[in-house]
Amino acid sequence: MTTAETATTTAPDARAERRAKRIAKHLSSFAAQHGGSAEGVVEYVGSIATRIVLVGADGTWGDQVAPSHAIGLRAAELAGLTLHDEFDSELGLKVRTGPYEWKRMAGIQV
Repeated sequence: MTTAETATTTAPDARAERRAKRIAKHLSSFAAQHGGSAEGVVEYVGSIATRIVLVGADGTWGDQVAPSHAIGLRAAELAGLTLHDEFDSELGLKVRTGPYEWKRMAGIQV
């Protein structure tokens, strides 16, 4: 394999790893700001993106979008998140909703 062939085959992997590390920084920051740990779910958002839904130890929730499912999973792994297969009732019970969410939900009903 030539040097050019090697660079071509490893460049996408290196780029994906850099993206995963950048996203992992945000995930780790969220966890640190909300009780020191977080858990979540990596979900598909169509064919071009993945959403990482987080729940902090204090019940605050947030999300981060990754360009692919593989990058989302890698970012979650690098950040040390506890991942669930789905956003089940166990995880849902840990979420604390604030005035903003209640206001938004009430607005949808009106």
